[in-house]
Amino acid sequence: MPNANTQQLIARAQQVIADEARGVGALSAQFDERLTQVVDLLFHCQGHVLVAGAGTSHAIAQRFAHLLSCSGTPALCISAADSLHGGAGAVTGSDVVFLISKGGHTAEINQFARIAQGRGAKVIAQTENPDAPLGQLADAIYPVVAPEDVDPYGMIATGSSLVNGAAGDVLCALLLELRGYTRDQFGQTHPGGAVGRKLEMEDVE
Repeated sequence: MPNANTQQLIARAQQVIADEARGVGALSAQFDERLTQVVDLLFHCQGHVLVAGAGTSHAIAQRFAHLLSCSGTPALCISAADSLHGGAGAVTGSDVVFLISKGGHTAEINQFARIAQGRGAKVIAQTENPDAPLGQLADAIYPVVAPEDVDPYGMIATGSSLVNGAAGDVLCALLLELRGYTRDQFGQTHPGGAVGRKLEMEDVE
């Protein structure tokens, strides 16, 4: 938008938000019986949920792992690339490895999936392409498809990262409720910052 004036910039900003909201809203029609299988594996995980992705998906993996832990499901983000240089030794047969890959063809993600399964872990794939190699490897698939027009050029993962983040939020909310994870339990792991202060003040009151 070269030489755009204020009103044009505001209008474009509003359109970006509308497009991204539409992308997130489109998730609600995508859930099917595969959601139950994914939730079941995560709920019954006896170890840690190890989350990985590459590129923007790695950023989504970091956010998802943190929110899982906040919601009562112990989780860590692990680097798929580092896993191929010894990091996969952290995976045990009690873990669930949750891999985020839009197309399902990322080499280091798929190799990590094979190693994890070889070590006895279950693998969940969050992908828009269940027929890709990652989907074929996975024990459960969490299909997430973002409308192509929510991203600039259909490639820069602005809107689609929000869609994939929201898909993770769904799992966090479901698991929190299934576990009966309480506000007090959350407070034990979050004593710091503004949230910790708010919880402390509410407890005093």
